[in-house]
Amino acid sequence: MKQFFLTMAGVFAGLSLFFVGLPILLIAMIAASARPAPPPANTILSLDLRGPISDQSPHNPLAFLNGKTLSVASIVQGLRQAETDTHVKALLVRLPEGGMAPGAADEIRNALRHFRGSGKLVVAHSQGLYPSGIVSASYMVGAAADQLWMQPSASLQAVGLSTEEMFFKRAFDKYGVKADYEQRYQYKNAVNPYLYDDYTPAHRESTVSWLSSVYLAEIATAAADRKMDGQKLKDTLEAGPYDAEQARAVGLVDKVGEVQEAQASLRGVVGDGQARFIDFASYHVNDPTGTGPAIAVIAAEGEIVTGTSHATGFGESNGVYSDDVARAFRTAVEDKAIKAIVFRVSSPGGSDTASEQILASVRAARAAGKPVVVSMGTYAASGGYWISSGATEIVANPTTLTGSIGVFGGKFVLGPALARFGVDTRQITIGNDYAGAFGSGQSFTPKQRAQFAGWMDRIYDGFVQRVADGRKLPVERVREIARGRVWTGLQAKDLGLVDKLGGFDTAVAEARRLAGFKADETVPLRYLPHDRSPFAGFGQAMEAGADSAHALIELGAALNDPKTRAVLTAARHASARAEDASVLSPVALVGGVE
Repeated sequence: MKQFFLTMAGVFAGLSLFFVGLPILLIAMIAASARPAPPPANTILSLDLRGPISDQSPHNPLAFLNGKTLSVASIVQGLRQAETDTHVKALLVRLPEGGMAPGAADEIRNALRHFRGSGKLVVAHSQGLYPSGIVSASYMVGAAADQLWMQPSASLQAVGLSTEEMFFKRAFDKYGVKADYEQRYQYKNAVNPYLYDDYTPAHRESTVSWLSSVYLAEIATAAADRKMDGQKLKDTLEAGPYDAEQARAVGLVDKVGEVQEAQASLRGVVGDGQARFIDFASYHVNDPTGTGPAIAVIAAEGEIVTGTSHATGFGESNGVYSDDVARAFRTAVEDKAIKAIVFRVSSPGGSDTASEQILASVRAARAAGKPVVVSMGTYAASGGYWISSGATEIVANPTTLTGSIGVFGGKFVLGPALARFGVDTRQITIGNDYAGAFGSGQSFTPKQRAQFAGWMDRIYDGFVQRVADGRKLPVERVREIARGRVWTGLQAKDLGLVDKLGGFDTAVAEARRLAGFKADETVPLRYLPHDRSPFAGFGQAMEAGADSAHALIELGAALNDPKTRAVLTAARHASARAEDASVLSPVALVGGVE
C-alpha cells in the first residue's frame, strides 16, 4: 500500500509539472518576447531596501517564480535608466531598520547621487535605525537623499558598530571535542572560535581595524551628503540614541512623518494628483543590445566551488562555480566583438582549486589581448581576492572587504566525545598512513600533521606568489600584508592591492579606457553567461521533477530496509566532515556582521 501511494505521488508530481509548468512556460515565453509598456506618466518609483538584496540579478528566465527580487546591479541599472525616463518624476527609498552590507550601500548611495544629478527628487523614509549589523551603512544611504524622513515614535540608534563572536573552546573541552586545524597565518581566524575562548590579539586587531575603517568611511560619506562636518556628525550620532523628533532637532533627519505623508509630499512635488507609485522591482530595465563592439560583464557571487551549477529551472544555485565562470571567460575571449571584460566579484572565497581555475581564465583573457577589470562588491576576500589578483585593474568600494590572503584546513576530532556515549570509532587504512588523516576518531599523528602542514604551506606560498605576480609586488611585501588579514577597499588601495576606489560604473569606465573606446562612444554591456531560454529552464525543471518523483519512490523502498535506516541514523549524528584546504574569509557580511 505504501508503495502504491509513493508511485501515485510520482505520477501526481509529473502531471502537476505538465499542467502547471506548461502554462508557466508559455507565460515566460510571452513575457520574454513582448515589448514592455512604458510606466505611466508621472511615475514615482518606490525602492524598498528592507528585504534581502543580492549583488547580481539571476540569469534565469523563470526566476520571477521566486517572487520579485532586488540586486545591487538591478538597482544601479534601473536608476540610470530612470534618470532619462520622462515618465519617472521622483524616487521614494524605504530604508531597512537594521544594517546593510557596506559595499552594497556604497553602490546604492552612488546611484542615488547620480539619479539626483538629473534633477529628480529623492526622498528616503525610515521606520527607525537600530543597532543590528552595519547600521551606519543604512544611515549613509538615507543621507544621500534630498530629504530624509523618519516615522514618528521611531528611534535612531546609529550610535556605532558592534560585532559579537561565540567561542566554543571551553564547550569542546568539556565534551571532548577537538578542533584540529592549521592556519596560515595568525589573521586567518575563521576557525578561531573553535580553537580559543576569546579573541587572540591578531583577531582583535584585524576586526577593530576593518570595522573602524568601514565606520569612519560611512560617517565621512554621510557627512559630505548632508553638508556637515564629519567629526560633528560622528559626535552627534554617538550622543544618541534619539527618538524621531530629537533626531530632527539635531539635524540627523529632515522631517518626521508616516510613509503616507512622505508619499503625499512627493505627489505634491510632482504636481499631479494622478501620480502613481510603481514598485522598483517591477520597473523594466532595457538591456543595451547591439552587434558591434561591446564590454562583457561576468559575475561571481557567493562561495567559490568547483564544477558547474545545478540550478533547477525555477531557481538559482548559490555560489561561484568554476566551470561556469571559466566557460564565460572562454566565450568572451572567442567573441571578437568583446573588447574588454568587467569581472564583478562579490565572494568571501572558497576552494583553492576552484579559485585557481578561475584565475587561469582571467590570465587567458589577458593573454588574448582583452583587458580584465575587477569590480569588487561587498567582499572579494581570500579566494575572492585570489581570482581577482590577475586582473588588469582592480576597482573596489571604500568599504569592500578584501585581502584575507591565507588558508586554513583541518578537522574536528569527535572520537573522545563519542566514546563518552558508548560510541567507539575504529579506522582501517590501506596504503599510505595519510589516507586516514581526516578520520574523526583521533588527532593527526605527528607524521600526518607534518604532511598536512606542508600542504597548507604550499597553498599559502602559491597564493602569495600569485598576488605578487598579479599586482607586481615583491613577494616579501605581499607576505607582510597577507597572513590572512582582512582589509577594506580603502586600506587595500594604500597597500597596493587595489588600483582605484569606486563601484561598478568606475570599473566599466576603466574597461572602456583600456579597450580604447572614445568618451562619447556608446558601448553596450553583454552579460555572460547569457540568460537561459524559457525552454531550457523548463526542461531542466521537468528533469528535476521527474528525478524527485523517482527519488521519492526509491526512498520509500530504501526506508523499509533496516540497514538503510541504520546508515541514515548514523549520518544524522555525524556532526562534522573533514575539511581540506579553504581560502575562505573569516568575515562574510550579508546585511550585518557575522
